[in-house]
Amino acid sequence: MELLTIIFIALGLAMDAFAVSIVTGTAYRQLQVRHALRMAAFFGAFQAVMPLFGYLAGYTVKGYLVAVDHWIAFGLLTAIGVRMIIESFKIDPHRKNYNPANVTVLLALAIATSIDALVVGITLSLITEQIITAVIIIGLVTFVLSLFGVAIGKRFGHFFESKIEALGGIVLIALGLKILLSHLLT
Repeated sequence: MELLTIIFIALGLAMDAFAVSIVTGTAYRQLQVRHALRMAAFFGAFQAVMPLFGYLAGYTVKGYLVAVDHWIAFGLLTAIGVRMIIESFKIDPHRKNYNPANVTVLLALAIATSIDALVVGITLSLITEQIITAVIIIGLVTFVLSLFGVAIGKRFGHFFESKIEALGGIVLIALGLKILLSHLLT
């Protein structure tokens, strides 16, 4: 798998965490670097670990799916992308009613934003053997974008939140289409 494809998958997956980081940045009364680093570490770690679990699950059934793996990758990435786009248009007034410095809240947010990464891990098992490279890149990209998200949220509020999540969905749909077309046209 191309390194560029892995980077784009990482960017698409990180958009949920980025959007939540922006919202969280608005919720911090007194933003401290340790809060932003802790959030970025939680999000990055879960975004890195979940694809690994998905990869292991998908790898066990890979032999049965080789003939249709490109269709499965396309379907999964498109479904995740569409869900992200739909979610970007929902307004959730309760998002700010939490304490983002609380470890339990961070854990819940990290799990919620990384469920898509579990499914993408299944897709990765069908299209690459470079899972360690992929999970490192996914984790690092999510970590960095989460740090920026908290800073942007503190500075600019909710202006970018839904647009970023929709962009992540579009990126994942485009990657699914690329995988499908590359298999059909070769």
